[in-house]
Formats: sequence, C-alpha cells, structure tokens
Amino acid sequence: MKLNLRVWRQKDGDSKGYFQEIQANHVNSEMSFLEMLDVVNEELVQKGMEPVAFDSDCREGICGMCSLVINGVPHGPSRGTATCQLHMRSFKDGGQVTIEPWRAKAFPPVKDLVVDRSAFDRIIQAGGYVSVNTGCATEANNLPVSKQSAEKAMDAASCIGCGACVAACKNASAMLFVAAKVSHLAILPQGAVEAKTRVRGMVWQMDKEGFGNCTNQLECEAVCPKEISVDFIAKMNREFMKAEVCHE
Repeated sequence: MKLNLRVWRQKDGDSKGYFQEIQANHVNSEMSFLEMLDVVNEELVQKGMEPVAFDSDCREGICGMCSLVINGVPHGPSRGTATCQLHMRSFKDGGQVTIEPWRAKAFPPVKDLVVDRSAFDRIIQAGGYVSVNTGCATEANNLPVSKQSAEKAMDAASCIGCGACVAACKNASAMLFVAAKVSHLAILPQGAVEAKTRVRGMVWQMDKEGFGNCTNQLECEAVCPKEISVDFIAKMNREFMKAEVCHE
C-alpha cells in the first residue's frame, strides 16, 4: 500500500504549526497505524529529515497514549478502537490520510502530534482515589458488592484517559472522562467515604483546567475507544448535586 499523509508539524507550543505532505510507502495492510508511522519515521530519518513526534506506549489499547485525530475522527474510523489497535486495512491504497493532534485549550501542544494531557492527572489528584488501611488484605466478603454494581463499576473503570472525548467535543468538554472516574468509585462501597469531596474536587479541577461544558451531543461516546456510556455523566451530575446540597 501507498498513502498520501497530511501530518500536522509543530516545533513546540510557541511555534506556528502547519501540515506537511508525506508519502507513506511500503505500508502493509496488517500494520497498525502506529507501526505505519514508525515506517514513515524510519524513511524520514534515512533522508536526514525530522521524524514525526507522536505519543505511544502499550500499543495494546490499554494506556490511552495514542492520541491522534485521523481524517477528522479521534482514533480514526473504527468504532471502539484506539489508534494503536487501528489497522491499515481500514484505509484504501493510494488514499489521503490527515493526521492531527488533540485540539483543546486544556491540552497545549508539545511537538507535532504530542499534546500535554497532564490536566487529566491533576483531575485524578483532586479526588480519583480511595483511602484504605495498610497492612494485610481484608476478607473480600467483608464488603459485599452485587454483580450488577460490580459490572457497572468495571464499565466506568475501563476508561483509559486518552482524551478522545475532549478532542471530539466542540466545547472540549472532559465530562465523560471525569464522569467515568467519579462513577466507578461512587458505585462501589469502598468509594463511599470520600464520595462528596471526590466529585466536588474533580469537577472543580476540571473547570479550573479550562475544559468546556457538555451539550449532550454524544460525540464523546461515539469516539470513546472503550465505548463508555454518557449515562455516567448523569450519574456524576447527581453525585455533584448531592455533594453541593450537603455542603451547603
């Protein structure tokens, strides 16, 4: 396969970015998208050119580092798939592929396709944890959890924090991410102690970071590689309202 790539290049956060036309040769249809970029970078280096900077780590759809907008869609055309798990058979030989970084005020550019997503880390630090006693593990049956609650909590906990929801939202809202992180702890008994301080702290930090508001157009759910439901946003809103009423 051969592809015509339009890749966003930007030296740093203070420089003006631009699209660079790059010819991708020797592309195998069974390659992942990131493997294709590796091949492109090898060819650029051989020509004495600067390779394209992009984030990656696990390459197994787990870590959420592969933050690319491909042909206008975060993570590309395959639903429920992270960029690192997207295969080149999803594209046509000789076609054009536009590759951009996440674009949001709260995700400032670092270089090329890399953006700073530490805002998510600060939101987690604001409340995405539970307090536990150290020492020997307690008996599991001391805190019985229903199967329904356990499965729902696991659905929310599957969020990998990639930021696709932010990239897809016209307001760059982080509501789906925060809702998933709030909900998976709020559903379980272990999260009950800090429930009120957690949701207030995380929502306030989200607003402080400059993320926009949710307008319920469901773009976030559509591009989420883990297909997390927007129902969790409603759950977070209920938790926040309860916390605010109790605080007053």
